[in-house]
Amino acid sequence: MSARPDMAGRIVCFGEILLRVAAPPGRMLPQTPAPDACTGSAEANVAVALALLGHRTAMVSVLPDNALGRAALDSLRAHGVDTAGIRLAPGRMGLYFITPGAPMGPSAIIYDRAGSAYALADPGVYDWPALLDGAAWLHVAAGGGPADAVLAALRTARAAGVRVAFDGTAAAPGAERGRDGALPLLEAMRMADVLFAGPSDIALVLDRPELADPACEGEATQAAFAAFPRLDLLAWTRRTQHSVDEHELAAVLHTRTASVTGGSYRLSGVVDRIGTGDAFAAGVLHGLQTGMAPADVAGFALAAAAMKHAIAGACA
Repeated sequence: MSARPDMAGRIVCFGEILLRVAAPPGRMLPQTPAPDACTGSAEANVAVALALLGHRTAMVSVLPDNALGRAALDSLRAHGVDTAGIRLAPGRMGLYFITPGAPMGPSAIIYDRAGSAYALADPGVYDWPALLDGAAWLHVAAGGGPADAVLAALRTARAAGVRVAFDGTAAAPGAERGRDGALPLLEAMRMADVLFAGPSDIALVLDRPELADPACEGEATQAAFAAFPRLDLLAWTRRTQHSVDEHELAAVLHTRTASVTGGSYRLSGVVDRIGTGDAFAAGVLHGLQTGMAPADVAGFALAAAAMKHAIAGACA
């Protein structure tokens, strides 16, 4: 009989749940009378992926009290995610729109999140001591949502001994608004045990543009560990895009004493790259939670990200 992995402790994910609206391949959104729609977001995708891997996961968010919000809630429940921490409130659903890439250009994404029920929610609606009770991990991603609520969640997790995983790969929009926009991201990264961020993200948040140079990867890694004293693991993927549907994907994981890679995949016939970073994050957390060796964590997470390229839509 094979040994069951250690699934002790819940993994709590916090963030906005969005409605994804996508044109079919070969069309732009204005040409599409009936676009595809599904729900998902960085944190929700991670919660679903980990639930499918057998973990106890919970999602914390605010959804609009309407048919769209309830459909998103039902989708998460159907995948085995605990939704007790999701509130329904007046407001609208956050959206993002996708026009698929073509040989002459990449995919285009437009976000429409301002004024959503999540964005308007008072940070005080979240009872973090109760929401994090019994949790092993809190996973949060950058790239939208009230900074006060995110930082309150991270501070409570740290005080309660809950490990923090922070996805900073969406850090660029906040950092590009200047230092005021980057400061909440910098504070969030300082509280992370595990950080998903590449050299360009580190360069933006630390206001050191020279670190974005691929030749400075080692220096960027050292700068991250120096700036974030709680950090145990820094992970990112490397992507070489030969065409819209042919990519090469690799991964690297850094600890304070070692670095490992997960190999690489040559991916032909890519269906959808949106959400592949979330699959990678879920793979890393699964590996850490089940006691894999670092090289095995890297390999498993990279395989999860590679497989997501063959699946259209979000995980949730």
